Amino acid sequence: MKTVAFITLGCKVNIYETEGMKRIFEEGGYEVVPPDCAADVYVINTCTVTHLSERKSRQMIRRAKRINPRAIIAAVGCYSQIAPEEALAVDGVNLVIGNNHKHEILELVEQAGLETKKVLVSERRELNNYEDLKVECYTGHTRAFLKIQDGCDQFCSYCIIPIARGKIRSRNPDSIIDEAKALADKGFCEIVLTGIHITSYGRDIKGATLLDIIYELGRIESIKRIRLGSLEPLYMSSDIVRKMAQTEKLCPHFHLSLQSGCDETLKRMNRKYTTAEYEEIVAIIRDTFTDAAITTDIMVGFPGETEEEFEQTCNFVNRIGFSQAHIFKFSERKGTKAADMPDQIPPFEKDRRSKILSEICEKSKEQYRAAYIGRNMDVLFEQKRGKLWEGLTTNYIPVQVKYDGILTGNIKIVHLEKSLNGVILGHII
Repeated sequence: MKTVAFITLGCKVNIYETEGMKRIFEEGGYEVVPPDCAADVYVINTCTVTHLSERKSRQMIRRAKRINPRAIIAAVGCYSQIAPEEALAVDGVNLVIGNNHKHEILELVEQAGLETKKVLVSERRELNNYEDLKVECYTGHTRAFLKIQDGCDQFCSYCIIPIARGKIRSRNPDSIIDEAKALADKGFCEIVLTGIHITSYGRDIKGATLLDIIYELGRIESIKRIRLGSLEPLYMSSDIVRKMAQTEKLCPHFHLSLQSGCDETLKRMNRKYTTAEYEEIVAIIRDTFTDAAITTDIMVGFPGETEEEFEQTCNFVNRIGFSQAHIFKFSERKGTKAADMPDQIPPFEKDRRSKILSEICEKSKEQYRAAYIGRNMDVLFEQKRGKLWEGLTTNYIPVQVKYDGILTGNIKIVHLEKSLNGVILGHII
C-alpha cells in the first residue's frame, strides 16, 4: 500500500482542509502515516500570514525531502497560492497547488513523477466557488473543526489573506449540517465553526446566516457544544448576541480580533471599528453570557505606531481584561498597503513591545482563570498528558485531572482546585 504524510502549518482552516485531503487519499487506497516516517508522498499544507510562516513552510518541505529523497512532495495552500514559483524553487517540490485545487490532489500526485515540476494555481478573480473538502473524522481529537466559508473581502492594510484566499464564498448550509451530523455520529460532541471570515457567512448566498447555522447545529441532539472561530467585532450587535444566547449549546467563548487598542492605528490598519465600539461589544457579550471568555489577537509594531499609540493599546488591553490573547509582531507582506507605509518599526522595538504586551495579557489570563478556582465546571476531555487527563471548559479554560479510566470524548463535572503551569488542576465529582 502506498503511503502519504501530511504536515500542516497555520490556522484551523488548514487543519480542516488537511483532514479533507487525508480522506481523499484514504479513499484512493493510501495509508496515512506520521510526517516523520518515510512516506511515498508528502503534502505540506503551507501558510503565508507572516514571513516566519513562509520560512517554516519551506523548512518543512526540505525536511520531507531529507526523510525520503524519492518521495513526491506537494506544496499546497496559501504560500503556494501567493508565491507559486518561489515554492516550486524549493528543493524537492514536485507539485505546487493553490487554494482551489486541493480536491484534485490525488489525481495530480498520481500523474506526477520525480522529475515533474507542476503548478496549479488560480487567480484571485477565479476563486469563485466554495471548494467542498468533506471531513469525516479527526485523528486524535474530540473537538471537530467544521469549515463553513472561505475567503475575505475586508482587505486590512497588513493582511495578505484576501489575496491568498479570494473573495467570500459560503458553503451550502445543507452540506454543513450533513457533515456536522456525520461527525457527531462518529462521537465528536463539540463542533468548532471555522473559516477565513465566518461572520460573513451567507452574504453571497440566499436563505442562510451564521445564526441559522448555529441554530440548526443546536438541534442535533448528539452535539453538546458549538464553539465559534474568530469573529469580526462589528458583527456582534446586541441583537445578534441576544439571538446567539438562545442556543444553549453555544460556548461562551468569543474570539474578537482587536489588532490594536488605538483608534489611529486601527484606521491605518483599515479595521472597521473604534475602540469604543469594541468595548461596547465586549460589554454586551459579558452582560448576555455567563462566564464569557473574550480572547483576541493583537499586533505590535504596525507602521507608524508611536510610543503613545502603543501605550494606548496597553491601557485598553488592561481595561478589557482578555481571558487569552495572541500577541504577534507586524510582518511586512508584499502586495499589501502596509508594506509601503512610512515609519516602519525596527525589529528590536517590535520585540520590546511584544514582551510588554504579552506580560499584560498573561496577568489578565491568570486573573480570569483564578476567578473559577473553587467552582464546578463541565470539562470535555481530549487527551492524556503523562498521568493527567486534559480537557477544556466551555469558556476555554484548560483543565487537568487524575483518572484511571478513559476520558477521551467524555464531558465530566470537575471541581477546579488550583492553577499550575498554565492549566487548572481539579478532580471529577
